[in-house]
Amino acid sequence: RVVMAGLKEDWDYAYKMLGLTSRSFAAVIQALTDELKDPVAIFYLVLRALDTVEDDTAHPKEKRVPLLRTFHEKLYIKGWTYTGCGYKDEKDLLEHFDRIINCFLALKPAYQKVIADITRRMGEGMAEFIDTKEVVSIKDWNLYCHYVAGLVGIGLSQLFAASGLEDPKFAKEENLSNSMGLFLQKTNIIRDYLEDINEERIFWPRAVWSQYTDKLVNFKDQKYSKEAVQCLNHLITDAMDLLPDCLVYMSQLKDESIFNFCAIPQIMAMATLSLCYANPQVFTSVVKMPRKETEEIIGSMDGMKSLHHWYPFFIERILRKIDPKDPNAARLSKTLNDSLKFIESTKGRKLMSKL
Repeated sequence: RVVMAGLKEDWDYAYKMLGLTSRSFAAVIQALTDELKDPVAIFYLVLRALDTVEDDTAHPKEKRVPLLRTFHEKLYIKGWTYTGCGYKDEKDLLEHFDRIINCFLALKPAYQKVIADITRRMGEGMAEFIDTKEVVSIKDWNLYCHYVAGLVGIGLSQLFAASGLEDPKFAKEENLSNSMGLFLQKTNIIRDYLEDINEERIFWPRAVWSQYTDKLVNFKDQKYSKEAVQCLNHLITDAMDLLPDCLVYMSQLKDESIFNFCAIPQIMAMATLSLCYANPQVFTSVVKMPRKETEEIIGSMDGMKSLHHWYPFFIERILRKIDPKDPNAARLSKTLNDSLKFIESTKGRKLMSKL
């Protein structure tokens, strides 16, 4: 990176905040090629700041909604900052947002355009959902996940295309890119049942859980364990419907650093769902991947070979746990077996560019 005079401190601040606000993403962003590292880091920090405005329910709604709808415009206002919103590191990020703006304005115009457009679309969506206390239909669930995560996938694809490191067609692959984001977001929502319900937040869609109980909070009670696990499996089955799209997307990537950036979170999500499936502990504790397995995944990344190794491993783990009497057993088995066939069909395919 050629650092313009006076910008070094701003970039240092940006990367410091990246580490403080996202331990998991900071590492994969740092591993990207120099061409993409800065735009992706700024993209993440801009959306993190936007998310802070959405999240801080103590901040007046009459201030939050207009700001969500116009946040993309602030990216072009030198010196703009915002106080009194968010907590700790996120609060600091908004209070020193002028530094992020300086870095944003130092990016290539093609990158600026993508970041500003996705910020606009996400801000509109967040404003739309600001009063939503719960997610009702599957359509609502998909739309909410699109706004908070699918758009991230779409923006990243556009950045990859703009960099010249991936095919220009990635800029238009909105459906596949959206599925990549949705798979990660749905995994988090499924895993975080207990944390969310304890904070009186409901992200599991009523259309699904109401088939198994009349109150979602019931699932914390062991006497509802059978219904709770069936509902959990239903939602995991819904998330797995996105798996074929995710595999197609990753199989089309050419650059190794971009592949790793995309594949590591996807494999982690797959691992998480394989642990959550048919697991009543989701309702009593936080189900987390063992640190050793996480380190093994990151340490073993080797292009398409990583998909060929890890996906069958986690798919088989789920297949072994499927109870034929589970209401969604057939649908899930078919998705997983079809995914195994697709993975088999990509064997021998290599990435074009190595780091």
